[in-house]
Amino acid sequence: MSSAATALKAVGVSLERGGKTVVSGVDLELGSGEIVALLGPNGAGKSTLLRGLAGLDPLADGRVAARGRVTAALQVPALARRSVLANVEAALSWSGSERGGRRERALDALKLLDATHLAERRALDLSGGEARRVHLARALAVDPDVLLLDEPFAGLDAATRGDLLYDVASAIRHPSRATLVVAHDRAEAWALADRVVVMIGGRLAASGTPREVLETPSTPDVARFVGFAGEIELREEILLLRPADVREDARGDLAGTVLRKIPVEEGFRVDVAVDRGKVVMHLPPPGPEIGSRIRLRTVGGVRFGKPVKPSRV
Repeated sequence: MSSAATALKAVGVSLERGGKTVVSGVDLELGSGEIVALLGPNGAGKSTLLRGLAGLDPLADGRVAARGRVTAALQVPALARRSVLANVEAALSWSGSERGGRRERALDALKLLDATHLAERRALDLSGGEARRVHLARALAVDPDVLLLDEPFAGLDAATRGDLLYDVASAIRHPSRATLVVAHDRAEAWALADRVVVMIGGRLAASGTPREVLETPSTPDVARFVGFAGEIELREEILLLRPADVREDARGDLAGTVLRKIPVEEGFRVDVAVDRGKVVMHLPPPGPEIGSRIRLRTVGGVRFGKPVKPSRV
């Protein structure tokens, strides 16, 4: 993690839902000035962990220690039936801010999210993207030492999400604040984070810079989650490959049969069965026909030793 002073530290944190453990034995530190993206498949326990770190849900085990004010912005904005400005001022009131400076602080927070023009609008008349901006402005207005954001871009169309991502990337960064963002995908992690943490099956499975985690993942499960969709079984290893790691090449050393062809923005995603595995690649139009044979070469990927099979007694 960052060498900055620790703003939040979780040790052995476990949480339950409905009597079932969904987060188990999590150790996590957030440093002041650091932005950490928390990634993981659906059901991994990301939102549950965030609620536990925020003190919103009781811990089944472990402990959390934080320096200063901890503020969480959950997925649903849940704005009140009042103006945008009044919504942000209400957050300041709940946090104990002095009445005299609330309006100025609320406007400053809206400005950070490029939402000053919304100040007098009725909150219930906002679009999804506008409501997200106000929701985040409420969290920033209280000037937290630890900011916890649960999928702040969820449910937005691509254009709205892109604009908000750009503004949030600068708005949440502060040298005295630690920020944890439960992110929806890898692009959000690249745009926002100094460090990426991957959660799988209720446990932390990887931690490192975006480049370390997303390009050189430490385990097969992490690799598959971050986009290494192709897999070839070698003699003593497995080779996991991203679409960018596979090229069509008439002189390539791999031959395969096209299983599936799906249109994407710039061509086709093509699934190809090869000897002892399958690869996924992106090809320009018109792309090969399903069932046709093509030759390939690999230009990257990550290798892992095969799991040891238990011996029979």
